[in-house]
Amino acid sequence: MTSVITPAEFRKKIASGEFNAPTAGYCDGFVQANMLVLPGEYAGHFEEFARANAAPVPVLETVRGGYRTSVLADGANLLNELPSYDIFENGERVARVADMEKYYTEDMVFFLIGCSFSFEARMVQEGIPLRHMARKINVAMYDTSLPLTPVDIFHGNMVVSMRPIRRDLVAKACVVTSHFPRTHGMPVQVGYPEMIGIKDIARPDYGDPVEIKADEIPVFWACGVTPQNVLRNIKIPFAITHSPGYMFVSDRRDSEYYE
Repeated sequence: MTSVITPAEFRKKIASGEFNAPTAGYCDGFVQANMLVLPGEYAGHFEEFARANAAPVPVLETVRGGYRTSVLADGANLLNELPSYDIFENGERVARVADMEKYYTEDMVFFLIGCSFSFEARMVQEGIPLRHMARKINVAMYDTSLPLTPVDIFHGNMVVSMRPIRRDLVAKACVVTSHFPRTHGMPVQVGYPEMIGIKDIARPDYGDPVEIKADEIPVFWACGVTPQNVLRNIKIPFAITHSPGYMFVSDRRDSEYYE
């Protein structure tokens, strides 16, 4: 695996089982996406919910009547081109699988949701080091007490991702990421995890713990794992998501989403 592999080649390796790991730091410069798959009966209200909560749930593409993308990567197969999928039943994750082919039904609607991995390459280019990228581990993610705007049955609290940022670079990180509103945009909290309900920053709810050095501040961005938290609340019979950190890597460049 090299950093110069194209997204299409990368997805081919995923589909063949040659790659099964968090995707941060791979195919730098290309948009990555979270995924939520719902039975059709829930899709309309989820779309309304996503519009009402655009920071944590920025939908980049919706796929109906099939499982192949047309916007983010023309013809990509959403059933097997993500490294890992989580299967939810009645609000609980019951399985983690390498592909979702046996679960697919024609009424399913796929939502591809913006991911903060998409602005990380720009952060590094601007001289902001990111430890989880350098170490090729998953980003740290946390459940919070930040409430979402409810729509019909969809409700819950936001999930955030955390990156330790050097104190002198925090303002720059806020500015750089503010230019990517469709991949979560600027931070929702800087430096005070307890204010958003995080009790132990050393123990993330998802992903890997990341060291915070003495000259760094924890900075928190809205995260596309938020729908998983919502699923635990609403307990619908069935849903599928990407596994946290195991994203869909698209053919679209980050620069297309820079505003």
